[in-house]
Amino acid sequence: MKPIFFTLTNKLRLMVIPDTEAHLDGHPVISYTYSLFIDRDKGHEEQVLDKLSTLHLDKIIDPDYLGFVAFEQPANVFSYTAGQHELSIAEVEEVIELLTKFRDNPTLWHPIDDM
Repeated sequence: MKPIFFTLTNKLRLMVIPDTEAHLDGHPVISYTYSLFIDRDKGHEEQVLDKLSTLHLDKIIDPDYLGFVAFEQPANVFSYTAGQHELSIAEVEEVIELLTKFRDNPTLWHPIDDM
């Protein structure tokens, strides 16, 4: 999927790379994960090419990697796992709020900035 770009209220620019995985362990569960990176290239999609090959490895050493947020369906339970740098609780809450807005409004699923 295409990356999503947005800026948090504290001016931290993020590039979010969505990924979807289906798991079957007696019942179907879909996990939606979103890898979070610092957006150093101000919304240019070219930077995502390097990031795609490193997604969901045991140890990601990219200095811009902030971790990932996972949404579980149908309960909409989420978790945050930090990367090289850790987001604050307020930043995680804002990221989850913005991602929820994208998830609830499919027409927003295109790269945007300064939402």
